[in-house]
Amino acid sequence: MKDDILLRDLLDFLDGSPTASLAVSCLAARLQENGFTRLEESGGLSAPPGTRFYIVRSSSSIIAGIAGAQPARDTGFRIIGAHTDFPGFRVKPCPDRKTEGISAIGVEVYGGPIMATWFDRDLSVAGTLALSRGDGISRAHFVLRDPILRMASPAIHLERETNKDGFKVDAEKNTPLIFSTSGAAFDDILCMACRNADVDRAEVAGWSMEVWDPQPAVAGGLDGDFIFSGRLDNLAMCHAALEALILAGEGPSTTLITLFNSEEVGSRTLNGAGSLFLDSVMERLAEDRESYFRSIPRSVQVSADGAHGLHPNYAGKHDPGCRPLLNGGPVIKVNAQERYTSTDLTSAYFSTCAQRCGVEVQYFVSRNDMPCGSTIGPVTSSRTGIRSVDAGNPMLSMHSVRETAGAKDHGAMVKVLTEHLRGGVGLAD
Repeated sequence: MKDDILLRDLLDFLDGSPTASLAVSCLAARLQENGFTRLEESGGLSAPPGTRFYIVRSSSSIIAGIAGAQPARDTGFRIIGAHTDFPGFRVKPCPDRKTEGISAIGVEVYGGPIMATWFDRDLSVAGTLALSRGDGISRAHFVLRDPILRMASPAIHLERETNKDGFKVDAEKNTPLIFSTSGAAFDDILCMACRNADVDRAEVAGWSMEVWDPQPAVAGGLDGDFIFSGRLDNLAMCHAALEALILAGEGPSTTLITLFNSEEVGSRTLNGAGSLFLDSVMERLAEDRESYFRSIPRSVQVSADGAHGLHPNYAGKHDPGCRPLLNGGPVIKVNAQERYTSTDLTSAYFSTCAQRCGVEVQYFVSRNDMPCGSTIGPVTSSRTGIRSVDAGNPMLSMHSVRETAGAKDHGAMVKVLTEHLRGGVGLAD
């Protein structure tokens, strides 16, 4: 796929994925278009060589792969791991708030958003409706794009020191979103969601609703050098993983992309990286437990998650030696406290994959007085014993409602991940 088409496809994916569940729905549709068949965990998981398959767990995590020409016990697995969730706000149960004649809804903070960036933006909601029909419960997606919500900031005249001391947010008192002065209630928003999903309000037995910024993802800057969008962390890497899987095609090793929910809140959920989702799929693909254990030392994972790019206005926040630039290529992330999985061997593996496809790599390491975050890499690698490297594209304003990345980096990452899945680079035991 040409870089301009790839970029447009990424922007469309970001616009269509205001929640993790909707992101997985978009990914599943793309997989179907490319000959992948949905399998169920409750059914058989037989995958002869060349089989293209995917499995969804709890609507918001997905594992997809192509069965290799050789048994997993002989060649191992080639894996790309990423996460489908992102920081933001979830609507509370019983969310109605009404103060001074203005209707509002209460929200919970999810993960670690830069809360100040959500103020004074045109916001809406998206999510799922749990429907009670007959003897079963099912889900329906909805996406509202009209700017029905606002997290309004106080005027400068009421907070005179804001520009000096910073905009401070009380996560409970200041985050309810206003939406009406006419006496409307949350149920009116829920009815809008039902109309969007084309379901009967009486069938709704439960719901999950997330606040999102519907401003479209765009290529920006004078020469289109940047990507401006919400959810770049980490949907951009989910998209890159999908593209790499499709481009790599069938090879000697079984290839997998494992895109988990809940990374932003610790991964310890039934469909997070801390679950046995990946382990169970790998063992079943290996056909027996002994073959599964033999496949582990032959396997390698790239944990793909956004990296901190050098911010020109905050350059002092970065290590003086490792200063990854936007549009400078994928970033290998290193941490002595092992918050990332990169080692000498796996870093060399990733850089060799990059060299083979003509891509430059960069490095990120935190300052000693500034701890870094983490990824799904240590979670899956420590549990399974699979060697791993942490890498991602550089970005600015990570965890903002609207992040910034380099437009050229996405295609470069897809090339490296494709080379990884093709298995042309060996990795010694």
